[in-house]
Amino acid sequence: MTIIEADGVNTQPLTVDSIRIYAGQRYSFVLDANKAGGNYWVRAEPPEGLDGGPTGFEGGINSAILHYAGSLEVDPITQTQSIDPLVESNLHPLENPGAPGQPYVGGADVLINLDFSVVNRKYYTINGVTYQPPSVPTLLQILSGTRKASELLPSGSVYTLPPNKVIEISMPAHGALGGPVSMLLHVTAGSTDCCTPSILSISTE
Repeated sequence: MTIIEADGVNTQPLTVDSIRIYAGQRYSFVLDANKAGGNYWVRAEPPEGLDGGPTGFEGGINSAILHYAGSLEVDPITQTQSIDPLVESNLHPLENPGAPGQPYVGGADVLINLDFSVVNRKYYTINGVTYQPPSVPTLLQILSGTRKASELLPSGSVYTLPPNKVIEISMPAHGALGGPVSMLLHVTAGSTDCCTPSILSISTE
């Protein structure tokens, strides 16, 4: 199968034989049904764990059948193991608008440093502030329209980003357990440029 899109971004065609899909991820692919005939398993096994469903394929669970017209209506016998799985770093945008900012550390319009530390091996802090859940979720505060961006709670844990600017976020992992630190972002396609593993530039278009 050939992947042609990921999370709403058209990608250069990439042929794989399996895709590991995590929560919130979406892929579009073209399946080239070029076999002479027969029946083939299409399988999607959920992860193990408390939040996962039943694993395995016993009794046909987590399975579908790709059936060629005219073939016998029997269960497939294919048991092929994946030898060419998707490696996300091999996916590249079909169109490349170019990452914003200058291609060096400090080349953004706004620089934000997130300094992580641990207090008494119990509480994490970022820039000296421990996150305290607000009584009203931050998103609902924004939707209500009753607060300015600078007034959003919890104080010290919400960073206001100016529009149409390039933001550089640095997250040095020294002083915090479990480093390095990762960040999950949802940004405009083609608007991220990872300069180093701990520096991320973001466009706020």
